[in-house]
Order: sequence, then C-alpha cells, then structure tokens
Amino acid sequence: MHIWRLQRGDYDWLTPDLGSIYRDFDIKDVWGEAETCGVRQVILVQAAASAAETDFLLDVADTDPRVAGVVGWVDFEAGDAAEQIVRRAKNPHLLGLRPMIADLSDPLWILQDACAPAMESIQANELVFDAHAHPDLVPVMTRLAARYPNLPIVLNHAGKPPIASAELDVWRDDISELARHENVSCKLSGLLTEAGARTDDSAIGEVAEYIGACFGPERLLWGSDWPVLTLAGNYKGWAAQCERLVEQYYPDHSDAIFSGNAKRIYSRNAGV
Repeated sequence: MHIWRLQRGDYDWLTPDLGSIYRDFDIKDVWGEAETCGVRQVILVQAAASAAETDFLLDVADTDPRVAGVVGWVDFEAGDAAEQIVRRAKNPHLLGLRPMIADLSDPLWILQDACAPAMESIQANELVFDAHAHPDLVPVMTRLAARYPNLPIVLNHAGKPPIASAELDVWRDDISELARHENVSCKLSGLLTEAGARTDDSAIGEVAEYIGACFGPERLLWGSDWPVLTLAGNYKGWAAQCERLVEQYYPDHSDAIFSGNAKRIYSRNAGV
C-alpha cells in the first residue's frame, strides 16, 4: 500500500485531475478495513521519485508497528547511488527499491550502464527490486532478470494487463517469458484500475489464473494498491474478490499468497 502527504510536494504524478485521491492518505484511514480483512502488517511502497519520501516512509516504519517495511526510491543515475543504497540499507525496514520506470520515456532506461552500480548494490544488500508496472516493460524485466539472476524481482500489478480491452494475447506471451526466470515474482494487485467495466470475477480471474499458472502460486503476492485502488473499488471488496479467486484456483496456497510469500521474498527483515 501507499501513503502520502500532499504538502511534501514531491508527488509529480499526483494532480487535481485524479479527483478523490488528490488528498492526504495515512494508514489509519484504511486500517479498520484492513484489520477486518485479516491484515496485521503492511509494506509501504514509494509513491514519489525522491529519496526524501523514502526517508519519510522509513521514519513511519520506525515508529509504527503496523509497518513491516518499505520499498523505497533512490536516483539510480546518481554518481553515489550505490553508496546511498548502502546507507539506507542500514535501516532494517528498507526491504526493496522501486524506480518509477513506467513514468519514463525510455523503456530501456533501467538497462543502461549508468544504472548498473545501483542494481548491483541492491543485490549486494539483499534488497528486492520492485518492478514498476506497464505492459511494454514486461519484456524489459525479462532482460533485467536474465542479467541479474540472483536478484529478487517483484513485478507490480501483474504488469498492468489491458483487462478493459480484453486484448491480453501479447501480455500473456510476455508474462510467460518473464515467469521462466525463477528470481521473478508477481503481485496480484492493481487490476481493478486496469479493468474498466470488466471488474467481475470472470475477467479478473482470467488474469489471476494465468499469472498463477505461469509463476506458480509460490511466486504470487497479494497487494492492495491502496489508495490508488479507491479509484475503482475499495479495500474490503478487493480483498474479498481475491480471496474468492485464490480459493477457486489455488485453494491450498491462500496463506502463502496473502502472507507467506511476501514474508519469504522480502525476508531481509525478520519482522516481515
């Protein structure tokens, strides 16, 4: 999940045209729903391309026991990117990093030589690389996974499949290739905001079944993508829908998908 405070001023993508999510969001705003769904701890994921926001999230994690850890951000092209990662990795709540590559004009950006020191530092510090999602970036992640076979990579939001159009053939082929790399896992998250009117169990289930078939249920992680989720649904509704789908397709793996896999993959912090 995400939290943000607009007065921080570093959420470039978060503009008034986004309506209901153009305001502050804190864990307490959803905790009643989350607890009802059985949630006891969460991982906070960065929402701004700034190291300052990562430090803000780490400060929250240091004081709030509901936060198991943070997936943050650093400037991968900075000359001291590797050193920045080493410094922040001293905080055990830092579990991974996520550059906002889907917002960049060059889809191959992460593969450039300038990013290599940061990638190597992520791996050396036993962090996870969270892959910002977009269908065109799925093949890029395949190349990245081949380049760093010992680096845990988590694909966000199943690569944002085009559920609304139901034109899933290219996405299917690309996901199948990516899943061949055993260091890659996939979040069952962020699907409602890609679905348009196709939010029923059949349409969402088609994606959930496919990513499970490709990655295996041991490499699936449930996520809420709250509060972006609220553009298309609510926490309780999304959790309940995923519970139905997991029970339908992977009835023996519910605990793993909703908790255990995340604990293992983001295992740097014993508290996760």
